[in-house]
Amino acid sequence: MSTRIFVARLAGTSVFDPVGDRVGKVRDVLVVYRKDDPPSVVGLIVEIPGKRRVFLSIGRVTSISSGQIITNGLINVRRFEQRGGEVRVIAELLGRKVVFTDGTGEATIEDVAIQESATGEWAVSQLFVRRPKPGASPFGKGQTTFAAWNEVREKQARGEAQSAEQLIATYSELKPADLANTLLDLPQQRMLEVAEELPDDRLADVLEEMPESEQVQILAQLDDDRAADVLDQMQPDDAADLIAQLSDERGEHLLELMEPEEADDVRMLLSYGPDTAGGLMTTEPIIVSADATVAEGLALIRRHELAPALGAAVCVTLPPYEAPTGRFLGIVHFQRMLRYPPHVRLGTLLDPSLEPVTSGTSAAEVSRILASYNLVSVPVVDEKHRLVGVVTIDDVLDYLLPDDWRSQDEDEPVKAPSEETGSIRIVNGRRGGNGTS
Repeated sequence: MSTRIFVARLAGTSVFDPVGDRVGKVRDVLVVYRKDDPPSVVGLIVEIPGKRRVFLSIGRVTSISSGQIITNGLINVRRFEQRGGEVRVIAELLGRKVVFTDGTGEATIEDVAIQESATGEWAVSQLFVRRPKPGASPFGKGQTTFAAWNEVREKQARGEAQSAEQLIATYSELKPADLANTLLDLPQQRMLEVAEELPDDRLADVLEEMPESEQVQILAQLDDDRAADVLDQMQPDDAADLIAQLSDERGEHLLELMEPEEADDVRMLLSYGPDTAGGLMTTEPIIVSADATVAEGLALIRRHELAPALGAAVCVTLPPYEAPTGRFLGIVHFQRMLRYPPHVRLGTLLDPSLEPVTSGTSAAEVSRILASYNLVSVPVVDEKHRLVGVVTIDDVLDYLLPDDWRSQDEDEPVKAPSEETGSIRIVNGRRGGNGTS
């Protein structure tokens, strides 16, 4: 008897070529509906190096298990495009409501099992579904059961949003950039449904990794209170960039709904030109007094939520210690802190060679400074020499890269081992309509 595989458990599973080299990881399973039989699996959506999602025909798969997938060495590296009649199991089936044909009620699909019916042919074998919870208790859960495809029929009322809860749970371990790419690959309506159900902080992280057009599209479907809460969770520079894309009326209304401190930072950033240090900077660097010790500095950069670029150095100023601060004294790099005992005061470890830039310094000049001195960040001061923020290397990269860099195809195919060794062979062409490469 062939092995039954649950699709939700395949998410993130490594894909290997015949000689054991890892070539990517599974993001979804693609099926097509049939008139009388359960849906047939036509292939896998695989993420290969470069964050590109490609189609892997099921005919090219020699083995599927919950721990790994083996291919026969042929992969088409053209970016995956979904065609009519094709359905993504994780993105589109999980969370759908079904009705039992025997009249016993309805349920929600939480997972889908696929099984090999013949050599190289896979189809949906069972659905793992959950019935509605029996009582009104918020902590109760409905009964789960397995159902064959022919024992249920899909129930989706017109205008009713499909639940995204199970999809979100499946992708809970993805980094924000990976989750953003996953959402961008979904059908538009499904992307909006998933975005609506993400927690505020998770949605904020995802929006920061999306192109501006999709950011605006998602924010447009949120009510003003929810949109303001999400903007509060974003980095001020990213929130400012997003608000700048909105109409003046809605942008100002959202700023009024945001937390006052967060809104003040965003307003300050919006006052600078987009191609200046002030327009690029982040307003939340690590700021300490000259009397702070190495131990205190290391504790601050050790925080899990801190971006790596911001943790590369701490800024030393006179009080107050929030931007705009008192007079800027200097910066201490984390590597320098590692070389000194914990009790040493940071005021004695300032980098004398690093000069801050002003908020009006051009983005081109900031880029030159970072490149010339091999820096990860550079402090920004105002006319009174008060620290107002730092420009990090990722801020500059966002500025220098084209607007659509997140969705651009690579010009060159993925580098792969030679075919003579039996390793994976890359085919740079369009996949056929029958699901073959």
